[in-house]
Amino acid sequence: MAGFLIAAAHKSSGKTTISIGLAAALRARGNKVQTFKKGPDYIDPMWLKAASGQSCYNLDFNIMKPAQITQTYAQKSAAADIVLVEANKGLYDGVAVDGSDSNAQLAKLLNLPVILVIDTTGMTRGIAPLLLGYQAFDKDINIAGIILNKVGGVRHEGKLRAAIKQYSDIKVLGSIRKNIALDISERHLGLATPSESSKIAQKIADFGQIIAQNIELDELVKIANTAPQIQPKKQQAIKQNGAGLRIGIIQDKAFGFYYPDDLEAFEQAGAELVFIDSLQTASLPQIDGLFIGGGFPEIHMQAISKNESLRNDIKRAIMVGLPTYAECGGLMYLCSFILSEGKELPMVGVIKAKAIMNKRPQGRGYTKYKSLASHPWRNFEGEIVAHEFHYASLEGLSHETKYAQNILRGYGIDGENDGIVIKNLLAGFCHLRNSENYPWVTHFLDFVKSKTA
Repeated sequence: MAGFLIAAAHKSSGKTTISIGLAAALRARGNKVQTFKKGPDYIDPMWLKAASGQSCYNLDFNIMKPAQITQTYAQKSAAADIVLVEANKGLYDGVAVDGSDSNAQLAKLLNLPVILVIDTTGMTRGIAPLLLGYQAFDKDINIAGIILNKVGGVRHEGKLRAAIKQYSDIKVLGSIRKNIALDISERHLGLATPSESSKIAQKIADFGQIIAQNIELDELVKIANTAPQIQPKKQQAIKQNGAGLRIGIIQDKAFGFYYPDDLEAFEQAGAELVFIDSLQTASLPQIDGLFIGGGFPEIHMQAISKNESLRNDIKRAIMVGLPTYAECGGLMYLCSFILSEGKELPMVGVIKAKAIMNKRPQGRGYTKYKSLASHPWRNFEGEIVAHEFHYASLEGLSHETKYAQNILRGYGIDGENDGIVIKNLLAGFCHLRNSENYPWVTHFLDFVKSKTA
């Protein structure tokens, strides 16, 4: 198992595009490529999955224990030829001032060499002190190679390479010119998803060809081969509390924010996943519980509103007690209306409120909350870490709305509360991640089972 971590000096350096291209290029050479993404993210992993042909998994210090990060990495990489871990933001960035949750800390935990992507816009000799500073800041970090990105031309590249050669010993693996063929459109939550990009297979293939032509892949593989292999520990038997249960998952262009290992946790517990398309499925299938993840219902609201039969089915099912969990976009879908860019359309209508898209984020980053006695699942005494990123707010909620979560950090629905409870529904803006710290899938399945007994 060879591996490396792709990082940068700062956000928006182009490391995601390069990571996608590297995954595609390495795959085209016959390698089985396993990808990971540092931190809470849904969209970048969609692209990395499309490029590698394998599910991309998130590694997150704020939600997972270091031992779980190591185990997830080792277990999911066991059958891979090469592993690519994409950082978030800059190499030394993180929430904690001491760097304990930084990309650099992840590189140290997994003993991965670092490939640094440098946005060279407006830079020549100044690249040398930047690289020297990054090397000196933490000598335990192995910055084994750099990729020059957004290079202006031959002359610009020559100046950059000359400065690096004179002042640094870091290997330049290649340079990528400014190229509109490497652009991925962006919107309020980041990159557009692969399903929204036209001719996605060709786009990713083009990324791979550009990277293969401009990056020394053989040298990159040599660097990756210096990473020591991590053996996964033997797993304990997983509680089969989902055996016999059918869990509906609304997954389509409008709702695509799911962590793959969360869905795998349902299946490992014995549950059968039943996938539902909110744009096209006419009626709710026979299910014991329902999970509606986040996504972009505001972008597809005309299509999901038009599917009135499914909306009515979901409303009826929830109101007669179907155990349901909805996050962010799922919460918006269950409201009476969504208002976006001056257009207002009806949604499911279980939650008597209007979801309004705003120009600025209403909640962004890690959240922390405590479960209240009204929480419908198993009572959990500790503080729960989750994350949120939403431009939507709710208008018209009753003062008698029952909440399940007291927000300690973040915003949630109103700055103090999250997790609306109606019958057996729990719906909020916070995104959960199934982890040792909070195995929410187990708790939800226990709840579903208690309602089907």
